[in-house]
Amino acid sequence: KMISALVKKEAGLAAMPLTYIFIAFSAMTMIPKYPILVGPFFICLGIFYSFQFAREQNDTLYTVLLPVSKRDAVKAKYIFVCLVQAISFILICLFSFLRVSLAKTSDVYADNTMLGASAAYLGCVLIVFALFNTVFLASFYKTAYAIGKPFLAFSVCAFLFIAAAETVHHIPPVASLGADGKRILHLCVLAAGVLIYIFGTYFSMRVSAERFENVDL
Repeated sequence: KMISALVKKEAGLAAMPLTYIFIAFSAMTMIPKYPILVGPFFICLGIFYSFQFAREQNDTLYTVLLPVSKRDAVKAKYIFVCLVQAISFILICLFSFLRVSLAKTSDVYADNTMLGASAAYLGCVLIVFALFNTVFLASFYKTAYAIGKPFLAFSVCAFLFIAAAETVHHIPPVASLGADGKRILHLCVLAAGVLIYIFGTYFSMRVSAERFENVDL
C-alpha cells in the first residue's frame, strides 16, 4: 500500500503534464523515411521534465520526510517511469502494426532506407528505454539532485545506439534486419530488447536504491 501511495504521488504531484503529453511522440512511428527511434528518446525527455520539476519543488526532500524508506521512494520512482514507458510501448506497438498494414497498400512507406516498423524496431525501443533507466536514473541517484550530466550521458548513449541501429541493417551480413528481413532475426532482437530492459532496469533500481541510501539530503 505504501508503494502504491508513493506511485500515485509521483504520477499526480511530482509529474509534469509534459511527461504525459510527450507520450504522443509514440506516433513518430508513423513518420515515413525518418529515424523513428528518436520517438522513444523524446518520451524519455518527457520523463526527464518530471525529474526537473520534482527537483525544483524539493520533492525528493519532501518524500524522505514522509514515513517511508528511501528504497521505497526509489522503487516508486522507477515504477512511475516504467508505467510511462509501458503505455508508450503499447502505443508504439499499435502504431507499428498500423504502419505495417499500411505499408502493403501505401507508396509512402515504399523503399524506406531507414529502420522500419518491425519486431526489431520494438526491441530497439526497449533498449532506448533501458538506457534511460540504467544511465540516467542510476546516475541521478548518486546525488538525487543533479540531472544535467546524467541526462547528457543518456542522450549521448541513446543517439549512438540510434545511429548504430540505423546503420547496421545496411551492412550485408545483417541486412535482413530491414523491415522485410528474416522474421527470426527480428524476433531475436525483440527478445534481446525485452531481456535488456527487464534486467537492466532491475539492477539499475538496486544500484539506485543503494546510492540513495548514502545520499545526505
